[in-house]
Amino acid sequence: RNLDSETTALLLRKQWALYSVTPLYKFSSAHLKAYAKLLSAYIAAEKQKGLAVEVGVELDIKVAISSLPDLKGSDQDEAAILVQLSLRSQASQKKSEQKLVWSGWFCSVCGDDLSKNVSADFTCLPVFLANGAESYTSIVGSWFQEIFDCCFHRLAISPLSLSWMAAMWTGCKVEENASAMELVFSVPNLPQSLDISYAIHPEDAKALWNTVQKTPGEITQEEVDVFMDCLYSHFHRHFKIHLSATKLVKVSAAVASAHCDGIIKFLQSQYIIEVLMLLTELAISQIQ
Repeated sequence: RNLDSETTALLLRKQWALYSVTPLYKFSSAHLKAYAKLLSAYIAAEKQKGLAVEVGVELDIKVAISSLPDLKGSDQDEAAILVQLSLRSQASQKKSEQKLVWSGWFCSVCGDDLSKNVSADFTCLPVFLANGAESYTSIVGSWFQEIFDCCFHRLAISPLSLSWMAAMWTGCKVEENASAMELVFSVPNLPQSLDISYAIHPEDAKALWNTVQKTPGEITQEEVDVFMDCLYSHFHRHFKIHLSATKLVKVSAAVASAHCDGIIKFLQSQYIIEVLMLLTELAISQIQ
């Protein structure tokens, strides 16, 4: 699926915090404007309690909730839902002076494993991504949980999933001047934290992956293990350090970057859907 330029501009090169979300009860994409009004009133009420306010400035928060129909993997998936919070100082009522301060979106890319097991009253959008102050994420999450009887949980990414991402993203075709693939490892049991950064030229990484992958378009756990073991052996040969004794915490490639704490950054528009497919899988496994 090709995403329009407006959608890709919204998503690319921003740090998104990942959450898994259980199915939303009695949610309807036909009522997005009404939901925006209700959420706006809820935020105003929270603001009265002194939450999420910039000190000394009277702020007016505008809520927009819209649909991103292209952001799905199959016709069975629900259209993605985008929530945006903009600030307007009450001193300047001009619309042009609104400032986007927080964005979040719900999506499902090939999430049939979850949707086929729930009744028609529920809407399955298991991945939620947020960019902006955590105080806003908390307020928006609380409102959705209250109104649609769902649960939000931070979605961490395991070292195993990160190694899959490293292998999958290495195999993706990108422009020739792509940046190096970088793997970051955390060394355990030290009094002070120590990270090891391992950068691999993208063409070298791709050449290695091509020797490991047996069937183009398909990836197995065995292939991922062999790929990572080869990288570890190469590193040990040069630096006498066993990376297998450390923990993989971050993967950066030309396609995207991902951190074990559940932070993702999309870097190539043509691979957003593929990355979201993997995130949908991870979110569903956490929910189930």
